[in-house]
Amino acid sequence: MKACCRSLGCEVLNYESIYEERFAARLDEFKWLYMELYDNEDLFWELCDSMRTYFDARHTELKESDRDCEAHPDWYRTSDLLGMMLYIDSFAGDIRGVKERLDYLERCNVNYVHLMPFLDTPKGASDGGYAVADFRKVRSDLGTMEDLEELTAACHRRKMNVCMDFVMNHTSQEHAWARRARAGEEEYRSRYFFYPDRRIPDQYERTVPQVFPTVAPGNFTWLEEEQTWVMTTFYPYQWDLNYRNPRVFNEMMGEFLFLANKGIDIMRLDAVPYIWKELGTTSRNLPQVHTLVRLMRIIGEIVCPGVLLLGEVVMEPEKVVPYFDTVEKPECHMLYNVTTMATTWHTVATRNVGLLRHQLGLVNALPKQYVFLNYLRCHDDIGWGLDYEKLKEEGIEEYWHKKYLNGYFQGHCGGSVSRGELYNDDPVTGDARFCGTTASMCGIEKAGFEGSAVTCSSEKDGIEGEAAVLCGSGKIWSEDAVTPMDLAIRKDLMLHAYLLMQTGIPVLYSGDEVGQVNDYSYKDDPEKADDSRYIHRGRMNWELADQIDCPDTVQGKLFSGLNRLETVRREEKAFSFDARVRTIDTWDESVLCMERCLGDEKILGLFNFCEYDRTAWINEADGMYENLLTGEVREAKGVDIPACGYCYLKRIG
Repeated sequence: MKACCRSLGCEVLNYESIYEERFAARLDEFKWLYMELYDNEDLFWELCDSMRTYFDARHTELKESDRDCEAHPDWYRTSDLLGMMLYIDSFAGDIRGVKERLDYLERCNVNYVHLMPFLDTPKGASDGGYAVADFRKVRSDLGTMEDLEELTAACHRRKMNVCMDFVMNHTSQEHAWARRARAGEEEYRSRYFFYPDRRIPDQYERTVPQVFPTVAPGNFTWLEEEQTWVMTTFYPYQWDLNYRNPRVFNEMMGEFLFLANKGIDIMRLDAVPYIWKELGTTSRNLPQVHTLVRLMRIIGEIVCPGVLLLGEVVMEPEKVVPYFDTVEKPECHMLYNVTTMATTWHTVATRNVGLLRHQLGLVNALPKQYVFLNYLRCHDDIGWGLDYEKLKEEGIEEYWHKKYLNGYFQGHCGGSVSRGELYNDDPVTGDARFCGTTASMCGIEKAGFEGSAVTCSSEKDGIEGEAAVLCGSGKIWSEDAVTPMDLAIRKDLMLHAYLLMQTGIPVLYSGDEVGQVNDYSYKDDPEKADDSRYIHRGRMNWELADQIDCPDTVQGKLFSGLNRLETVRREEKAFSFDARVRTIDTWDESVLCMERCLGDEKILGLFNFCEYDRTAWINEADGMYENLLTGEVREAKGVDIPACGYCYLKRIG
């Protein structure tokens, strides 16, 4: 969490002088990059004036926090930082409801709260909040900007950081700029990509991939009333911004700083690889994108250095890592570890840790300054962006493997206990993505809903037996028939234990801490029925959360198990960001062993991805080890790991 000594805040600080020092230290690079991109000195100085205005308007408490962060620039590289992403309406109804639930988030050990999109979007054409109509207005059913400021202030008092999505590639077709562009104002038409015929769009289509080829094919949309084409990389109602126009960058930075001044600590840069378009290219990850992100980093360091940039780069590792750039000229503070996430679920389906070891090796070899956000599930679908060149070495072909993975997680093959649905299924290519909650993918839904040898000993609320988990009644399962559920719970906890063993910031998806399963009610909502991602965006079931202190319930077992794992990560020095991390061969294809070392401290994490008992044939002949989860003392040799089991072994001498 952010440094909170506040000693600097006790001084009488000359903030004008502080700003001028920051600005002078970065001016040369700032101006050079801007002029290289735009060659417009008047607009450069206009941007500088705007930055100063936002700095002057920044609350003193935020300025003090900025000073603390400058004094402790690595404040976010700490093993006690734990995130949770949540939809405001699904979690607590509105922003004030989230504020009322901060006690619960503290019980979850959460000090990094990612509020999923909450800005004003048109009803029925919002893409889950990513089609922003007004960057300075909260969605009316969620609250107001004043409510947001009160929430961020309340979070800061509890040493919690707040993250939001900054959607910078596009706006809604209902944004004020888009409306004025449709009205024919050239100033605003120049902020988008308009073409009277298909000549230029067709040239783009030859090299630019489609994001959603089945549900939103192509990269352009025809506007019948205006008789023109507009670039829409994602959905027809999301118009791509033209960052070739310096006015777009300047004014979007104004929106960025406005939101930062509302108390936002982390800005998730949505779809950042797409923001610069160039004919004859893929319009992805172009050099100008990196210039823009570097400019954003400099602007933040001048105006609000306590605000972090989190890049959403959902691509293969060689395209992700450049968004960190160099230690001397950094871009993003943090990036999503998306390939490891996808590889993790591949490992669940194949029970083979080979590719995962390879992927972790690549990540662990990167500089320690790089900070990844690690997660099992997020708000989006799972795309199978695996290292298929590596898999091909073992005779695994991409097409058939994706088909197997999607079949497995739907519960159709491979002895699967998973439940979920496909997203953006393409019947021509056979490609698709997958949606489902962590609990449902681990078998908790199948064990509780389909009644696999599960019974219930309580009749509270008239709900019993196989419907108990699905309905969230918090039942206590009878002791003589819990094997399928216990195995599913163990798999769920094993994956979280492995998640917490990785270097970086772990982020949970709201509801995972209580085993919330798929919500199929989205099919009854006309605005959501065509988007299967809503299957894992269901409402938080507070009846489940009420049972977290009941040790015999599913949610009690999950919550207490996660709490123990999080405590170990927080308290053990070997979980430091500076630890040396590697994997160790277990001579069993289903068992992963991760080693973390810092100085003389050493911890081994062992994770069995198979539904059968296995033995990790390690031979660490360097003393005795304590199982940090059970207290058992033993040698780290030939360690038996139960089905879907896990352990943390700490060397004690």
